Formats: sequence, C-alpha cells, structure tokens
Amino acid sequence: MMCLTIRIKRNDELEGKRVYKLIIDFLMQNHVAGATVWTGVDGFGKRKRSTLKLEGVTINMPMVIEIIDEKSKLEPLLVQIKRIVDDNGIVTLYEVEAI
Repeated sequence: MMCLTIRIKRNDELEGKRVYKLIIDFLMQNHVAGATVWTGVDGFGKRKRSTLKLEGVTINMPMVIEIIDEKSKLEPLLVQIKRIVDDNGIVTLYEVEAI
C-alpha cells in the first residue's frame, strides 16, 4: 500500500474553492479507498507560519490530508493532485504496510 500525504493551509483556495475540499471531492470521484483531513495546531513552511490568531481563535491552521490505497490507484492521480495543490503545499508519497 502507499500513503499519499498532502500538506496545505486551511484557507488555501483554487478558483474560489477550498483546496482541501477540492482534493476530497476529487478523491471520492476517483473511488479512492479513503482519506482523512487532519487540522494542525501550528506549523511553518516556505510560506512562513501556518497560523493566524485573532482574539484567541486560530484562522489559518496547517492541514494534512492522508490517503492510503494501492499504488496503482494513487499514481495516476498525482498530476491532478499536484495541479490542485500547486505551490500552496507539499505532496509526498511513500510505501506503508497496512495490517
């Protein structure tokens, strides 16, 4: 099995839609086994710190989307996923052992 991990920020958008929602919709349309969206507390990357706090409320948290499926299912989707993520985040793919 392979694990596809996508790291973005919650407020990232493409054509007026949230990137994480576009990715989840895309994965569902392509019958991927499943995905989980995790919200982070804090983080930083090439676009600086991932959090913005206003009066104690975190606005733009880091997000991680984790997908586990067969390599043959995920590899054909990588070009489109990278287009959706663009320079807003990072996409990694690595082998995992599902038990």
